[in-house]
Amino acid sequence: MKRLFRMIPLAVLLSLLVSPLFGRPVRDMGSAGKNHELILLHTNDHHGAILPNNGQGGLAEVASFVKQVRSENPHVLLVDAGDINTGPALSNMFAAEPDFLAYNMMGYDIATMGNHEFDKNQDQLLKQIDLVNFPFFSSNIKTSDGKFLGGRQYLIKDYGGLRVGLFGVTTLRTMSIASPDKSLVWINEIDAARAAVDALRQEGVDIIIGLTHMGDKKESPEHITSLELAAAVSGIDIIVDGHSHSFFAAPQKVGDTYVVTANEWGKYVGYGKITVQDGTLTGFDWKPEQINTAENQTYKPNAAVTALLAPYIEKAEASLKEVVGTATAEFVFGNRLTRYQETALGNMITDSNVWYFKNELGQDIDFAFHNGGNIRAALPQGPITREQILTVLPFENYLYIVSLKGSDLIELFNFIATIQQGAGGFPQFSKEVRYTIDKTVGQGVVRDLSIGGRPVDPNKLYRFCTNDYLLGGGDGYEILTKSENPFNTSLLLSYVVIEYINAQGGSISPALDGRLTVTGGLTP
Repeated sequence: MKRLFRMIPLAVLLSLLVSPLFGRPVRDMGSAGKNHELILLHTNDHHGAILPNNGQGGLAEVASFVKQVRSENPHVLLVDAGDINTGPALSNMFAAEPDFLAYNMMGYDIATMGNHEFDKNQDQLLKQIDLVNFPFFSSNIKTSDGKFLGGRQYLIKDYGGLRVGLFGVTTLRTMSIASPDKSLVWINEIDAARAAVDALRQEGVDIIIGLTHMGDKKESPEHITSLELAAAVSGIDIIVDGHSHSFFAAPQKVGDTYVVTANEWGKYVGYGKITVQDGTLTGFDWKPEQINTAENQTYKPNAAVTALLAPYIEKAEASLKEVVGTATAEFVFGNRLTRYQETALGNMITDSNVWYFKNELGQDIDFAFHNGGNIRAALPQGPITREQILTVLPFENYLYIVSLKGSDLIELFNFIATIQQGAGGFPQFSKEVRYTIDKTVGQGVVRDLSIGGRPVDPNKLYRFCTNDYLLGGGDGYEILTKSENPFNTSLLLSYVVIEYINAQGGSISPALDGRLTVTGGLTP
């Protein structure tokens, strides 16, 4: 408390004695009678998008926009709401080092952690925290020594007397959809946000901004969204969200809180003009700024960031540009279709597993399946490079062959039927499997299930291929922890797909065969 008394004027200390913690933030009385303007720039779900995608985004192009805004405004706050990791092979090859160094060069003020920051081991994340020269933390994750991951609970920035409090919250779904270290302690998102807001109130900030990697689309009954957080925690002026990859044309308002997000892959940067009068937010003029299109390149690549990225691109090109086959037509990804329905892309990937293990390793398996969230991009028509395969399948998922009793397999499909379309756990199966998901009944039921042309025998032991992430119970697949006789093939999914393409004479064609039907479902 001694430090608190030194930092806060007497008038504010007196107000703390009578101000309820559930009220609006206690304002710094030094702001009374003053008007302030602050430009908020924000990104989310970068996912290793170092270079433009179909003419949109690109780190050097985003840097040009940021530099322009800074040249026109004295006070600019630049933030990121998580998922900097995991995307195109160029980023994955270097553990997102070029991405973080570019963030440093652009002058990011703060970033919070998304679920994909936990795709690899904790050593990599700690190296990334050390690599950046801005606070990179989460207010709801603690390490085994009781400290917040990233070294702090919140951040306060001062802009000409305007005190801005910031905190970051990572969705607890990370524990099931990624691979965080077992030593980490996770705090409920609402509890953590409320604690951070209370602490910032005591610091006498003028406005509070929460960076949340939670998403606005509910993925499971226990999933807390950013909109639900805004409704549950008073005193947050603005929430900058990530995770759902949503496009907002305008802020969503929940109570007194504005919620914004900036789509994905640097295709947009959120631009908000914050107005504060007498220590209170009085205006928030916000829009998503598009970073170029295929037809219109408004923002040219920033020379300094281009130079920074050049050696990484050069090192990667030799192996990544190798052509491994040809697609006769596009394998469509659309708006993450692998999370909603049968796809030609999912069919090819899962069929490649069955082919490889039967023909190359002599393993008699019944089927293969993977989570749709494991598949991340389209495969365009024409020559297929190693880079494109690694972009479609960016995760270093090792393939396992395991056994499961038929009765447990039925339980597995009953669980699958309840997975909400759009969630990363929605599966893609090989051609041996046929089933219908009926979404008109409850959360969903499975119908007409067959494997190898026959109904599932509850007493039979089925052998199948999937990835190590799902076998560990990822995406809620707890039933897979009952699997028996595991065989770690030590092979990456991307490697098996490339071998399959070679075996097809180097040419593959997209095809659907009705292995999955969804009744009463959603389309993205």
